[in-house]
Amino acid sequence: MAQLSQAKSPVAPVAPISQNHLCAGKIYPMNFAFTEEQEELRKTVRAFLDAKSPETAVREQMETVNGFDPAVWSQMGSQMGLMGIHIPEEFGGMGFSYIELGVVLEEMGRSLLCAPYFSTVVMAANTLMQSGDEAAKKKYLPAIASGETTATLASVEPSGKWDESGVTMQAKGSGSSFTLTGTKMFVLDGHTSSLIIVSARTAKGVSLFAVEGNAKGLTRTALSTMDQTRKQAKLEFADVPATLIGTEGKGWEVLTRVNDLIVVALAAEQVGGAQKVLDMAVEYAKVRVQFGRPIGSFQAIKHKCADMLLEVESAKSAAYYGMWCAAEMNDELPSVASLSKAYCSEAYFHAAAENIQIHGGIGFTWEHPAHLYFKRAKSSELLFGDPTYHRELLAQRIGI
Repeated sequence: MAQLSQAKSPVAPVAPISQNHLCAGKIYPMNFAFTEEQEELRKTVRAFLDAKSPETAVREQMETVNGFDPAVWSQMGSQMGLMGIHIPEEFGGMGFSYIELGVVLEEMGRSLLCAPYFSTVVMAANTLMQSGDEAAKKKYLPAIASGETTATLASVEPSGKWDESGVTMQAKGSGSSFTLTGTKMFVLDGHTSSLIIVSARTAKGVSLFAVEGNAKGLTRTALSTMDQTRKQAKLEFADVPATLIGTEGKGWEVLTRVNDLIVVALAAEQVGGAQKVLDMAVEYAKVRVQFGRPIGSFQAIKHKCADMLLEVESAKSAAYYGMWCAAEMNDELPSVASLSKAYCSEAYFHAAAENIQIHGGIGFTWEHPAHLYFKRAKSSELLFGDPTYHRELLAQRIGI
């Protein structure tokens, strides 16, 4: 990582279509491969996660209340610099693009890392970076980049709606000082985060607020979830003091951009998991022998693996395209974000389910890791809107 921070080359993401792509009347040059530096980043992160997030560590941390190892988290920040990967250098980050963040998330999805990385770096940091609030950036981003602060974004409420109508929490106050009353649900790492960015309504509309994790009047309850590798919480606010972030009433404009960035990041994580379960299935098909032959020689298994490969490779194209759009923040990001979330969600879940089928009886046991990926795939499919929601959103965005 130290070498990478010293030699930053131009971003060269994988593109699924052509070398030059027309967007809103402008031609954007596109390359078909990651740069050497990006591949080196992948190798470095994979080696670190292979050492720090093997299956034994995942099973150990998913059973704990906090859900992660503070020592590993500290190493990720102080030694690897992963928390500040795409945070600008002026705020203590490394200043890389969304492509590099996507590479890191793909490897984390592959290893099922148990850590508040997605909530802190993808959700909270992106919200701060898109808020336009320079004071908030200077106050919070350096501590996020160093790993000192864990953070999250609390937007969804008991209704389960991911759109603007779902934000009903009330904020009272004026200037920069407000109090919040209401409930937020399914908040990733909400029970452990030291900083919580909350969406709530004022007289001017949806706005964003910063709340300290130990604020008076805030009750945090860890939820029992299907996917134990990614912790969620219920947050109850009773006149909780909060500080306005950005412009009052402009919060949903910020969240619209942030939500697109979030689902693109999740798509990158999903393809990492999808590739892992594909690898598991193919390896097992090679070594498992029935009737004197490896099961991979049977036509039914061949077809399953071939279908998985097609879907996983297609999902990679969608995710990488989304990463490029996010790095450029171009006009295609909204439509590509929904496209990638819908496709990658279904591809990952199908691959995880087929992996269990190919493994047969052992794939259904708690002792085998197949169920860990299956649960992560299902929870990721539902997070931030399921495929049906995003296909409808995509249709609206492209005018169908």
